[in-house]
Amino acid sequence: MSTSQIADSARIGPDTTLGHFCVIGENVEIGAECQIGHHVVIHDGTVLGDQVRIDDHTTIGKQPMRAANSAVTQDERQPPAQVGDRCLIGASVVLYAGCTLGQKVLVADLATVREEVTVGAFTIIGRGVAVENQCTIGRYCKLETNAYLTAYSTLEDRVFVAPGVLTSNDNYLGRTEERFDHFDGVTVRRGGRLGVGAVLLPGKTVGSDAVVAAGAVLTHDAEDETIYAGVPARPFRAVPDEQLLDRQGWDD
Repeated sequence: MSTSQIADSARIGPDTTLGHFCVIGENVEIGAECQIGHHVVIHDGTVLGDQVRIDDHTTIGKQPMRAANSAVTQDERQPPAQVGDRCLIGASVVLYAGCTLGQKVLVADLATVREEVTVGAFTIIGRGVAVENQCTIGRYCKLETNAYLTAYSTLEDRVFVAPGVLTSNDNYLGRTEERFDHFDGVTVRRGGRLGVGAVLLPGKTVGSDAVVAAGAVLTHDAEDETIYAGVPARPFRAVPDEQLLDRQGWDD
């Protein structure tokens, strides 16, 4: 006897397996050959592609909560989450409604991806990473353990974010109404790299192939193909030619 609760309107593809105590909502679509772990909750309307793996205690398609004094969470109900073919979703992950994952995205254990977020194909979102709402993440990016991507941010393709990187979008730290005119996340252009524990202040742009070194605090935009280091971060030297993205021979 099944121990899972599956809505009559849910559609589950051939050769898909479900663990114990799953809850599958109304009009959910699950593709073929998926592996759904124990205690997984998939909310109404969520769409999963083929060969998706979801590990234990994960929630897909959760509607956001809005606190009375929230500055960036909207009241509108979000559309269902969409997860592309052959994605790997770890244990105790929360993917909100309104997020879209491309094919072969990996979201590791304990990570959170908020509403109005798109994640490009082949990207890795590491253990404990938090991606806030209204972010765009490109293809082949890597966000490593415990990185934090603030709302309204953009990462272009092939961006590398090391463990413990922190970003911010509010220069006013939640005080005075003026802050509502200046919310702005960070932008990291194609091939940009952020070292362990780097901090990016609101609205800053990291240029293509630029590097923000470990522990640096970026208070101004970083120019293309330049390494920035220190507190506050300043130009250190050019990125070596052999380190440039276009020299790697990778197929995008």
